[in-house]
Amino acid sequence: MAANNESAVLFDQPGPKGRKTIRIINWIAGIIFAIVVVLILMRLHNPPDGENQLSWELWKPALDPEAWTDFYLPGLWATIRASLLAVVGAVVFGLVFGIGRLMPNPLVRVVSGAIVEFARAVPVLLMMIFFWRWFAFVGLPSPAYWSVVLALIIYNGSVVAELVRSGVGNLPDGQREASLALGLTQTQSLMQIEVPQAIVAMLPAAVTQLVVVLKDTALGSIIMYTDLLQQSRRLGSMYFNILQTLVVAGVIYFIACWLLSRLAEWLPSRLQQHTAAPTEPEPVVPIAAGDPSNVNQIAVAKEVEELPLGGTDRQYHVHHRGTNASIHQWRQTKYVQGYDATHPESQEEADKEKHFRLHHKKSDEEE
Repeated sequence: MAANNESAVLFDQPGPKGRKTIRIINWIAGIIFAIVVVLILMRLHNPPDGENQLSWELWKPALDPEAWTDFYLPGLWATIRASLLAVVGAVVFGLVFGIGRLMPNPLVRVVSGAIVEFARAVPVLLMMIFFWRWFAFVGLPSPAYWSVVLALIIYNGSVVAELVRSGVGNLPDGQREASLALGLTQTQSLMQIEVPQAIVAMLPAAVTQLVVVLKDTALGSIIMYTDLLQQSRRLGSMYFNILQTLVVAGVIYFIACWLLSRLAEWLPSRLQQHTAAPTEPEPVVPIAAGDPSNVNQIAVAKEVEELPLGGTDRQYHVHHRGTNASIHQWRQTKYVQGYDATHPESQEEADKEKHFRLHHKKSDEEE
């Protein structure tokens, strides 16, 4: 239902003829796609030059358990290890320079903006090659790994910085105005009020960026980083089945990216559960008058036992909150909320009022 409402905002819903036309086009596109797949399989089965690419002899080494333990799983772990470290570094990089672009100090804004724009403009592969040659020249261990991680941190960190800036920019202006009216500085308002909300709002986009990081690690194979793609190529060069091993690697990449995409879809609904929402008061069960847990009823019984004002009965009915006692002839009964025996003047006023009523009644009868 929500998807239909969103699509209705973007364009008009098609009518019966439009839906029929869409179904026909979908069937035609599906048939064309099936024909293309069949032609590709026929071409792979009987290529003009070379061996049948669909034969089990070529697929068996690509699916062998030793291929998984020696090539795919180590390559997948290298990909995940570089991706996780790059994501953590990109978040830190993005927060630092994203907040820097929003600071009131113009020098900090200009420097942060220049770094972010430079990181966005330079291609990731170019940064990987540059860092790889530099780290190898200075003798840093594992130069390929650190060049991949650093290049991904710089590029994706610039994307996170823009997410932070856009997240703060989309907040209502009244929040900053209210914080400034309460005495906070612009920096305090930014760090304590605006940025925390922007971080929550950008989390789904940050998770989606993890998919980009995971795929960009494949560029490290050009500088001999032993990720999943590089290990698949090594396996294919051993058994001359490069097509089969790359297909298996592509399926692994697809499953990993699909799981991350599902996480990005699940995260917003999870975050909405932590936002402010109207809460319903818990139903309170009425307390019976004789229930021991009814504190007010116990207080009433104690006052009755004490018989205040020298043993004289009250002329007023004392009504306490929480009791379920019903009062007969309530129109002729006066209630005193929270009767206090330490103030006997209320009893004297009651006596005066009683005598006045009796005197007025006798005078009416005499007349």
